[in-house]
Amino acid sequence: MTLQALIIDDNELNLDVLAKLLEIEGAAPFTVTSPQQIDETLEQAQRVDIVFLDLEIPNYDGFDILRSLKADPRVDGAPIVACTVHTSEIDEVRAAGFDSFLGKPLDAKRFSGQLQRILDGHQVWEV
Repeated sequence: MTLQALIIDDNELNLDVLAKLLEIEGAAPFTVTSPQQIDETLEQAQRVDIVFLDLEIPNYDGFDILRSLKADPRVDGAPIVACTVHTSEIDEVRAAGFDSFLGKPLDAKRFSGQLQRILDGHQVWEV
């Protein structure tokens, strides 16, 4: 079964980079540039195995989006990974209930191992 990943980020370049990294790993990425698109995208995906969430999206709070995702049964059990340049927020991210943290820019050489550890149920907190 193909891994299905939801990426929520308002920056097209960041979306493209993460989507490419996931495709290299054999995953099917679903990308969203606005939280308003999440519901429709979740309907299309039917299931999500992992979520990558940028914390800084204009007019939205990544922590509010996290709470909404955790309450959505379509995302139930999927690790939600904060993916942000704001590496100083790592403690706040952990306290809010994120499952992992990957600082931007992502390191393509480390991404495969980071993804595998997260999917194996380990928390990854790397800046």
